[in-house]
Amino acid sequence: MKNNNLTVFSRIVMAFATGMLVAVFFLPAWRIDLFAPQYPEGLKMNIWLDRLTGDVDIINGLNHYIGMKPFSNESFPEFGWLKYVVYFFIAMGLLISLTGKKRLLILYLILTAIGGTLAMYDFYKWGYEFGHDLDPKAAIQVPGMSYQPPVFGHKRLLNFDSYSFPDIGGWLVISSAILAFLILVYEWYLHRKPKTTSPVAVLLITGALSATLSACQVKPEPLVSGQDMCFHCKMTIVEPRYGCEIVTQKGKVYKFDDFSCMKSFIRSNTVKQEEIRFTLVADFNNEKDWLPAETAIYYTGPLMKSPMGSNTGAFPDQAEASRFKGENEGTLSDWNGLMQSQ
Repeated sequence: MKNNNLTVFSRIVMAFATGMLVAVFFLPAWRIDLFAPQYPEGLKMNIWLDRLTGDVDIINGLNHYIGMKPFSNESFPEFGWLKYVVYFFIAMGLLISLTGKKRLLILYLILTAIGGTLAMYDFYKWGYEFGHDLDPKAAIQVPGMSYQPPVFGHKRLLNFDSYSFPDIGGWLVISSAILAFLILVYEWYLHRKPKTTSPVAVLLITGALSATLSACQVKPEPLVSGQDMCFHCKMTIVEPRYGCEIVTQKGKVYKFDDFSCMKSFIRSNTVKQEEIRFTLVADFNNEKDWLPAETAIYYTGPLMKSPMGSNTGAFPDQAEASRFKGENEGTLSDWNGLMQSQ
């Protein structure tokens, strides 16, 4: 006989997943970060269920020059009813946990998918309206230019790098939905594999959730020759094999066309060391591969013709660097030695 009820374990996990939704009442759900040379620490706007916080006034002041309407709580009627949507999902999640009805869980996931899609569309829509509906008398006008922020990820807007990602509350909501989906996967797997023990299934759910969440971590970006610009010297990057990159804990990416530019940036303390997630250098023999700067081996010598004169290339290990150098002049260094050099 087909079992239409959830196991006790699944009902407990569902209650936990539902409880995670409560966080969105106390934590921001989304954030937009703006970085520019004049704002190296960045400007941020946090989006909650019912309000905007962060550097909203400063952002509005900057947007005024390009003719964009100011952001305000009154601009978003969604703030008046979003909390009731969350109340609905919390109530439904608790009902599933109490009754154990699998059909309710399936309906919950369908409504979650629909709600998430509509939320992203609504976010895109208001971004489009703010970014395209500009004052024709604005002080700064670039023909054909719009200023729509990205729905998710990174976008270059004039001299600003704009980043749009879920904030803590948003990640918890996403994690709650993933956990609910994994409950359904677990139930399907359990009733088709009767001999499977619960501990194995628990490990399956935990592993899948960990893998999903790890995909949300910040990552480096590839260098695009002829398009990306060095953050330090402002030159267009044309030789990625000499390129370097710093990625912060927030996901902000700083790109450089030469090791000397990255070294100057690090020494300037524009970004504190504890705020840096990755420090990367391009593999000279395979420019599409990033190497951890701290473990790479560097050759500095006449064989190198880097854009800004450091004449330094990076290699994954001592043997490969030595083969490249051969009998030619120059020196091999590790990260510490190179950073201490003039």
